[in-house]
Amino acid sequence: MNETRQEKFKRLASQRTNATLDKLRLIGNLSNKSNYDYSDADIKKIFNAIDTQLKGVKSKFLSKNRQEFKL
Repeated sequence: MNETRQEKFKRLASQRTNATLDKLRLIGNLSNKSNYDYSDADIKKIFNAIDTQLKGVKSKFLSKNRQEFKL
């Protein structure tokens, strides 16, 4: 199969996005207080980690100029 770069991107982006959404749904299952005990601090740590990673990934897509090392 001779896949173009665009086709490869779409295929991998779909697979990886769906895998990420599945993992987020699994995290959401932890919200059931009848099965789990957690604090507000625990929840804050989870969402801070997710938000930080998401911002980093998003900036890779939005960055037009990569910073270069300068003396």
